[in-house]
Amino acid sequence: MNGRQSGRPTLEQVAARAGVGRGTVSRVINGSPRVSEQTRTAVARAVAELGYVPNQAARALAGSRTDAIALVIPEAEARLFAEPYFLDLIRGVSAELAEADKQLLLTLVRSEQERQRFEQYLAAQRVDGVLLASVHGDDPLPERIRELGLPVVMNGRRSEAEPVPYVDSDNIGAGRAAVAHLVARGRDRIATVTGPLDMYVARARLGGYRAGLTEAGLPPDEELVSAGDFTEAGGRRAMRLLLDRRPDLDAVFAASDVMAAGALGVLREAGRRVPEDVALVGVDDSPVARLMDPPLTSVRQPIEEMGRTMARMLIQEIQKGSATPEEPRKRVLPTELIVRSSC
Repeated sequence: MNGRQSGRPTLEQVAARAGVGRGTVSRVINGSPRVSEQTRTAVARAVAELGYVPNQAARALAGSRTDAIALVIPEAEARLFAEPYFLDLIRGVSAELAEADKQLLLTLVRSEQERQRFEQYLAAQRVDGVLLASVHGDDPLPERIRELGLPVVMNGRRSEAEPVPYVDSDNIGAGRAAVAHLVARGRDRIATVTGPLDMYVARARLGGYRAGLTEAGLPPDEELVSAGDFTEAGGRRAMRLLLDRRPDLDAVFAASDVMAAGALGVLREAGRRVPEDVALVGVDDSPVARLMDPPLTSVRQPIEEMGRTMARMLIQEIQKGSATPEEPRKRVLPTELIVRSSC
C-alpha cells in the first residue's frame, strides 16, 4: 500500500513497510548498535513515510543521533538552586548547545536508585553524550557512561590523573592567589574553610592555600584548616570550629563564596569585624560575593565559559572524524582575583 496510512501508524506497519520484524524496528528506534546501517536506513525511511514519529526524529534515527545532550548534576535540588555556580554552568552549557541546535536534558542523580535508572536511560541510547558536574572522587558514573559507549566530558576532575575528558579551572592557583593577597595585606594567621575533601576541586584549593603559605614563609598549622561542604551551613560550622581552635586568626580563605557568606555570619556573631579584625576571601566571584556586606574579595572562575567549553568538547567528541578541528581533551581555564572591601 502506498501513501500515508490512515489513523495512527503502528509499529507493525513500520515493520511491514521496512520489510523487517517488529523487534528490529524496536532496536532501531532504541538506538541499538546491533543493527546494520542498511536496516537502520530502511526503518528510518518507513518511519518518515508513515509518520510514526516526526520527520526530525526519523532523520535522527537515520544518523543514529538523538540531538540530545544530558547534563548530570549529582546534587539535591536545594544545592542546585542555592548556588550560583550551577546556574552559571547551566547557562553556559545551554547557550552552546542552543547554537549547535542540540537539546539539553538536565538530570539530578541523588540516590543509587536514580543512578541505576539514569544508566538504563543511557543504555537505551536516548542521548548522544553526557556532561557531568560536581563529581566526587568515588563516583563510578563516568566509567559507566563510557562503558555504554557514550562520550562524556566532566566539569572538574576526580584526581590529577583523570582519564575522562574534563574542563576545569586553576584551583591550585586560586588558593595561592588568595593567600598571597592576604599576606600582602599583613595577615599571618590565615585559616581556610575547605570544600568536601573527596572532591579534587577542594583538595586542589587546599593545596594552593598550603603552597601560598610556604611561599610566604608561614608555617603550616592544621588547626587553621576546617572542612566545609560548599554550602552556607557548612561554612558556618567550619568557621565556628576555627574560632574555637584559633581565636587569634586574622584571615580566612573560604573555598567558595557561599561558604564565605556562612563564615561572615559567624564572625559577625562573634563580634569580629571584617576586614578590620579578620580579612575574608572566597572563590567563584558569584553574585553572593558582590551582595555581601562588606562586598567579598573573591577568586573569579570563568564558570559560564567552562560550561560552553564542556559542551563544545562533547559535540566534537560526538562528531569525531569530521573536518572540525578538535580542542584538547583536557582544559584548565585561568582564574583571577577580584579585590573588594572584605580584604
